[in-house]
Amino acid sequence: MVFETVSKMIAKQLKVEESKVTPDARLVEDLGADSANVMVLIMDLEDHYNMQVEDSAITSLKTVKDVVEYIESKSK
Repeated sequence: MVFETVSKMIAKQLKVEESKVTPDARLVEDLGADSANVMVLIMDLEDHYNMQVEDSAITSLKTVKDVVEYIESKSK
C-alpha cells in the first residue's frame, strides 16, 4: 500500500518515529520538514514510483495524505 511506503520514506528522511507519520500529519508543522527535506523527499518518491511530480503540485502537498493521494492519482 502506498501509505506504508510513503510513511517509511518520510520517517527516514525527517528522522522522526514512523508512528508520528499519520495521514493528517503536516509535513512542515507536525513533522519538522523544511524546503530542502521536501525536495529530497519528492525526488526519492519520484525515483521509487518512477513518476514526475509537477512543480505546481509540490506546494499543495501539505500532509502525508496529500502526498499519498497524489501518488495514487498518478499511478492509475
